[in-house]
Formats: sequence, C-alpha cells, structure tokens
Amino acid sequence: MPRFSVIVPCFKVQGFLRECLDSVLGQSFGDLEVIAVDDRSPDGCGAILDEYAARDPRVKVLHLPENVGLGRARNAGMPHATGDYLLFLDSDDTLTPGALAAVAGRLAETADPDVLVFDYARTYWWGGTRRNVLAQVLAAEDGTFTAAERPEILDLLMVVWNKVYRRDFVTRHGFAFPPGYYEDTPWTFPVMLSAGRIATLDQICLHYRQRRQGNILSTTSRKHFDVHEQYERVFAFVEGDPELWRWRPYLHRKMGEHCLDILAKPDRLPPGDKAEFFRRTAEMFRTHKPEGTRAKGETRLLEGGYGAYLLRRRAAQAGREAGRRAARLRTAAGARARRGWSAVQSRRPLDPGLVVYSASSHRGMLGDPAAVYRAAKVIAPQLRGVWVVRDEETAATLPPDTEYVLLGSRRYLEVTARAAFFVNDVNWPGALAKRPGATHIQTHQGTPLKYLGADLLDRPGARLGFDVPRMLRRADRWDYGLVAGRHAELVWERAFPCHFTSVRTGSPRNDVLVGAGASRGREFRRRHGIPEDHTVVLYAPTRRDHVRGGHADRIDLAAFAADLGEDHTLVVRLHPSLANGPARGAGLSELARRGVVVDATDEPDAAEVMLASDALVTDYSSIMFDYAVLDRPIVVHADDWDTFRASRGAYLDITAQPPGHVTYSQPELVRLFESGAWRDRESAALRAGFRARFCEFEDGRAAERVVRTLLLGEAMPATGAARIPGPAVGADQLTRSS
Repeated sequence: MPRFSVIVPCFKVQGFLRECLDSVLGQSFGDLEVIAVDDRSPDGCGAILDEYAARDPRVKVLHLPENVGLGRARNAGMPHATGDYLLFLDSDDTLTPGALAAVAGRLAETADPDVLVFDYARTYWWGGTRRNVLAQVLAAEDGTFTAAERPEILDLLMVVWNKVYRRDFVTRHGFAFPPGYYEDTPWTFPVMLSAGRIATLDQICLHYRQRRQGNILSTTSRKHFDVHEQYERVFAFVEGDPELWRWRPYLHRKMGEHCLDILAKPDRLPPGDKAEFFRRTAEMFRTHKPEGTRAKGETRLLEGGYGAYLLRRRAAQAGREAGRRAARLRTAAGARARRGWSAVQSRRPLDPGLVVYSASSHRGMLGDPAAVYRAAKVIAPQLRGVWVVRDEETAATLPPDTEYVLLGSRRYLEVTARAAFFVNDVNWPGALAKRPGATHIQTHQGTPLKYLGADLLDRPGARLGFDVPRMLRRADRWDYGLVAGRHAELVWERAFPCHFTSVRTGSPRNDVLVGAGASRGREFRRRHGIPEDHTVVLYAPTRRDHVRGGHADRIDLAAFAADLGEDHTLVVRLHPSLANGPARGAGLSELARRGVVVDATDEPDAAEVMLASDALVTDYSSIMFDYAVLDRPIVVHADDWDTFRASRGAYLDITAQPPGHVTYSQPELVRLFESGAWRDRESAALRAGFRARFCEFEDGRAAERVVRTLLLGEAMPATGAARIPGPAVGADQLTRSS
C-alpha cells in the first residue's frame, strides 16, 4: 500500500499535463500512486495518460465515458486509491521538488493527522512567483490541533489541493465532491471542521499556475450562482451535527463575504444577473442568520435591497476616488513643499561636521557604513552622524540614542541638503542633489565576482529590472570608492566609469574578522542553541539571474546536514534579495523549525554569522572574499558554474583561482567533508593565495582609515597584506583624534 494516492483529473490541459505528471513521478519520495482521470477530454490528454501508464506502473488511468466536471472526476478516482493519504492535484499545477518527502516527514512527525495543510506559491505566465500571502498561518506547532483551537487555519484559500487527507478519515466520514462550479467549498469546510487532528507544513509544496486568461472561476457566467447551492450544502452539514453549531456565525459571515466578493468583481456575472444574485444572497443571509448575531463590515449591505446596495457601492467608490484625488493633491502639495524646503536648506552653508549614513537601501545600521559610523564615534566624536532609514520599524532596530531621519521626510531633506559627507554602500535616491563641497563615500558591498554596472549591458538577462544608465548617473555623485584589493579597484572602475577615486582602505565591516579568535561568534552559537563542540558549516549561496525568482536548490540541505554528522551544525544564509521571497518557503523554514539546519538569513550582522562558523560552503557569492579574511576553510560548490558565468558574467574563473577546494556535485561535496580534506594543506595553500590576491588591504584598520583620511583629512595610514592575520582593531581599540 503506497503512502500517497495522487488523484489528477484531466480536461483540456494537454499543454500542461506532462509537466504536472513529471513533477509527481520525479519526486525523491517514490512511494506513491497516480490515479489519473480522463474526464472525457476532447484533446490529447487521454493519450498522454496512457503513454505515462505504459511506462510507469504507478500510474493508473480512468477514462470516463462522459464529462462529469472536476469534483465528480475526483470522486471517480477515490475508490481506486489505495494509499494512506489522498492528494488532489489539478492537472495544470505542479509539485515542487522534494514536496512529498517533506510531507511524508511531517506526517511521521505528527503521527499521521487527519489533514495536513501545506504551502503553495502562485506562478504567473509571465514568469513571476508569489508565495501565499497567509503563509504565516502555517508556522508549525510541535503537534496537531483542531479548527476550533486555531480558527485562522480557515482563513487560508478554501481549496482542496493545498492539503493531504488521511484516506480512512475521508472514507469514514463519507466525504465527496458535489457537482458544480464551487465544488471545493462543501468539501473543505466539512473536512476541516470534522478533523480531530490537523497539522501544517511551512513549505511550498505546490506551484499554482495562474493562466494568462485566468481560471474557470474568473469567467463571466451564470454558473457563479452555484456558490449559493454549495453553501447550502455546508449549512446542511453543520446543522446535522450539534457539535458543529458553534460554527454557524462564522460560516454565515463567510458566505456573505464570499458572495459579495463575486458580485463586486466586474467580470464575474452578466450585468443583467447581478440584481438576482444579490437577492438570492440576501435571502440566504437572512435564512441562515444565527439568532443573536449582527452583520458586520461589508455583510451589512445584505440587510437592505439591491438599490441600497448599489447606492452604497457607488458612494463607497466615489469616496475612494475622492480619497485618491485628495491623496494625489496632498502628494503634489507635499512635493512642492519639500522642493521649497530643500531650496531653502540648499541656500544654507554645508555643515562640515554632519555625516549622513545609509546601508542596503536604508535597511538599518549595517555593513561598511555601520563600521565607519562606529569608528567615527570613537575617533571623531565631534562629527554628527545621522542615519537614513526607510520606516519607523527599521528605526526601532537602531541602537539607543542613534540619530536618524525617515527617507523622504522633512528632516531627511534638511540633513541631506546640509551634510558635508555621505556614506552609503548602495546608491542614494535619484532626487538627492549633490551640493558643491559635499563628499560622497561609496563603501560598496565587498569584492565583486559577478558582473556589475556597465558590464551588465552585455548581459540582458542579468540586468532585467536594472536601469544601467540611471545607475551610472547616480554613481556620478561618488567622490571616493573603498576597495579591499587591486582586483576590486580595477573592477569598480571598469563597471562604474564615473569620476570617483578608489581608496585602498580595505572593507570596514571586515575589521572584526582580522585575527579573530575562536571565542568570537559564541553569542550567535548560544542564541541558536549550537553546542560549543560542534563544527559549524556556513552555507551561503548567491542568487541565479537565469532562474525564475532567483533561487535554485543546488544542494539538498537535509541530506547534506545528515551527511555532515551529529557533531556538525549546518547554518544557511540566503542572498538578501531572496530573504522575503519564496526561497525560504521552498523548505528552509521547515528545516529550521525541525532543527535540521539554522536559518541565519535574517541575521543583521553577516560578520557575526561568519565568526560563529568553522568553514564556508558557497557557490559564487562575494561573501567568500570577506570570509577569506578569517583564514578559515572555504569550499566552492560550482555544479552550475558554466551556466552561471554565461548568464551573469564573472570577472574571474573562480574554479581556476579558488579560495579552497572546488566540488561539482553533492556526493563530491559530502566526500570532501567526510575525508577531512576540506581543511587539509592544499585548502590552506589555496586560501593563502586567494587572500594575497584579493584581500591585500584588509588589515583591521579600514574603518579608522576612512574616518581619518576621508572625514578628517589626515594622511592615509599605511596598508599592507603583511598585517594579515593580526590583532583585530575594534572600536574600543581606536584612538581619539586630537
């Protein structure tokens, strides 16, 4: 008996069907069967299903004699299912790699619940991907729960395909799909309300295809009246079980909101049918209104007639339009006021002691600008440092007593109009006008490996979404650019052909890495529960411009963590651009919850993460240049190097000039760690050569050098690779300027 029975109804999906079936049959967890139901499809679906059944015994095909619709096609497949769990997969959707293994693992962990709800992401025909906006609801608890214990589970999209169902639970209750347009509604509510044990999986297991012409529910048709009959079935189910009566107020409100949502959409109902739809909805709303309840929010519109509904809708629409007009006027007036204020401030003299800082597009006190700021507070306390942050939430992350301004605010306009110095690791907004006498210091974000700036003009795929000429116009404001080595100096001057001077200071944020002892990073280990005697391996992959969404699973993290052994901890830090996208939901969040790995993506201080680790595994991330300063082992995992270099472009062949051993497959990577070769003499020799080439100015005094030279105008302190490794110069060791 297989673990999963995947039921796939098919009708007019021949263009998507192979991708759907391949996503199931290609799963790493193979204990499954596919019940494919040909719902009398007029295209080539039936032949495709027979082809798959002929070559894979796990595929069973049912050819229905007539078209019965999605719900009843699912019903037709259920009697043929023999698996422990049922999964209903629409034939134009796909399972993500590793989905069934993750589901099976979570089912085992929660002792086979009645229902397990997993996450999904919408994939759009134009290439975009968007994760379920209510993914936080799936943040898993240790055990299981009921809908009464966590009612927010019912706020998720009421569909059948984001769950697996224990087959004997479905059989015992006799759950089945009714005919109709909204067949998922009278399945999902009864199932979820009846389940004694529900579990969740915070992992994207399914890609929900968004077709260019929309799905069947987005078409204009009287079939949308079916929603009333389907909710009648839900109400009847609840009425038949006194233990479920408590749900009547919730379902009453949900029905009203659902129907009003259909009515409000301009492309759902024929114009002549809207009044009838409203009247039927209002009648249902009155009929099923529980005693003592009051309509709330939009559902109050159902207590009047259709004419009153239209008046309220038109009034609300007019109010929204008036609000938008007022907002536009306020925006225009505010812009005029800001321009006037900026003009006034720009006529005042520059403040020679005012330094404005920003990092990573105003995300807080981070990276090189933060290191310069901390050094300036010690060396030159007479300088006034002000941070630009994007919102109050970001401001709350700043240390106490840090002066800041919100981007675009009046105070922002004032300080940026009068500051003598600007320190940033990316570009300032285009509206910021540089005044004569102001100095812009560009710290950059490390030593580059992949193409940047003007070099992206030869890589149309990599520059998607980047306006290179605009980027260069903003870079024209730079006066100085900080570099960690001659390689970086040459790259920045080639990629940004602008009028700035490269300064051989080193990277200020890396000062803490120079000569760092084993005791550094203990706070990170303690905070994440990592035993002191564990070997910590940091995995930090970069994004792929040639992959939709930028994320590609190049390593099976669970398998790698297991292969490293019980005395190792795998720490994962995704590229910052992937932190809030679907990449975390592809499996990392769930692995971190289970303690398989530590997710350090949100850690604000990358240096702290590096200091806590004993080795780095990366692909083509520039973090390797920073990590080399630590003089700890680095492994480059380059299984798609040729593809990456062809799509993005690279300034050097990292496989020919690596900072350590290079692997080209996961088994090869595992063998490297099992054998201990990851930290052998060859690894040390490669790392030493790499550091000499790319980290020659990293001597622990970069921040001090920036403050003394660029902010105070003192002579440049000498640099030299001979100082590596040496005692790290922290803020507490810097001497005050006289």
